[in-house]
Amino acid sequence: MSTTLLPLADAAETVDYASAGFLILCASLVLLMTTPGLALFYGGLTRSKSVLNMMMMSFGAMGVVGIVYVLWGYSMSFGSEDVGGIIANPFEKFGLAGTDGIVNPFGYEGYGNIPELAFVGFQLTFAVITVALISGAVADRVKFSTWMVFSGLWVTLAYFPIAHMVWGGGLLSGAETSLSSLVFGSTDGAANVAPIDFAGGTVVHINAGMAGLVLALVVGVRVGFGKVPMRPHNVPLVMIGAGLLWFGWFGFNAGSELAPDGTAALVWVNTTVATCAAMMGWLLLEKIRDGHATSVGAASGVVAGLVAITPACGALSPLGSIVLGLVAGALSAYAVGLKFKFGFDDSLDVVGVHLVAGLWGTIGAGLLSTSTGLFYGGGVQQTVVQVLVALASLVVSGVVTLVIALALKATMGWRIPEDVEVAGIDQAEHAESAYELATRGGRLGGATPAPGATRSSESLDLEGAK
Repeated sequence: MSTTLLPLADAAETVDYASAGFLILCASLVLLMTTPGLALFYGGLTRSKSVLNMMMMSFGAMGVVGIVYVLWGYSMSFGSEDVGGIIANPFEKFGLAGTDGIVNPFGYEGYGNIPELAFVGFQLTFAVITVALISGAVADRVKFSTWMVFSGLWVTLAYFPIAHMVWGGGLLSGAETSLSSLVFGSTDGAANVAPIDFAGGTVVHINAGMAGLVLALVVGVRVGFGKVPMRPHNVPLVMIGAGLLWFGWFGFNAGSELAPDGTAALVWVNTTVATCAAMMGWLLLEKIRDGHATSVGAASGVVAGLVAITPACGALSPLGSIVLGLVAGALSAYAVGLKFKFGFDDSLDVVGVHLVAGLWGTIGAGLLSTSTGLFYGGGVQQTVVQVLVALASLVVSGVVTLVIALALKATMGWRIPEDVEVAGIDQAEHAESAYELATRGGRLGGATPAPGATRSSESLDLEGAK
């Protein structure tokens, strides 16, 4: 996603309006992935006494990151003034100064010229959903205020640097000064073996998955974790959320081509078949292991497939995408159970789905790329580069998240009081409940009670008494 700027006067007449419109539409689809897509998916997976807080964490991330991205996030990620291959100068385009011109993402004149602000908007939505993904690892038990502060700090110190390193010409890109160039050399200013991350396997999913693991370890387990059932309270919401995520993901992946061309069409097909295969892989493992293929498993398999194909969607064939997705579904279905074995409370399986499928998708691109993949006769170099980039992303995300999480734990504190957690975080943090039920004689949904009936003086969570 590197960019080449053109003077407005020289490029205005060559603006590709189809590409500009395509990118704005795709940005809108990615925004839909966070709200309502992820909010519904995560909200349905939580207990009823926590659903509003879970959804608010997605909305809150959008509020914080949207502002921060405009102020310094875009400049840190895609500015031209590189700082050590780690970030770009945050003040170069502070507040989007100087972004009212044209950008050429393909690097040559006369084709693909789009307004730079369209590119800004598209990238903003990526930053938003990456932060929101992390929230699923700490559902039910953290202060909303601490989460909001964490969102601003983490996106600044973890997401923007990795976005610059991978997509902005930094250490994990295909630039002459990158890690891949150091290992396998460069030619004419570009790495001989450039990393493959078409739409965010490292920047989004490995990054968020590792952050979720660290945060879950620092925050600690929920009251009753491993002892009492903590089942999804509304499976239809989970299914609707997964469907919206799948729909929006076409903007996520195909939009990363930045033009409605043949590659975007290939990406659409690859995204579809990989996701179908991952769902089948998850359900097959469930059936063999547990005897049942579940609705939540189908929804989770969909997300695992979407995650896995994200970095590889522009480099694989449809057949290779099916293989990638099938393995991703089975791997993630197995991985979600590891939290009980190792004792970390990743509430909504951010680690099992996003980290595991993100790692597999990133490494799998090195195996299955039709041009440089090991299984297509391209040698081992691409796979080595993919592993190195994945490991580097893990380290950066893990260290930065740990520092931020411990600092907030020592200052603001992460946990809500235990009695509040048991009663339900929605009432304590937001003074609301998702569902109201009259104590006697009333009806659901706040309807007028029958004559002679009395309504409860306070909202009653459907499982608050559990």
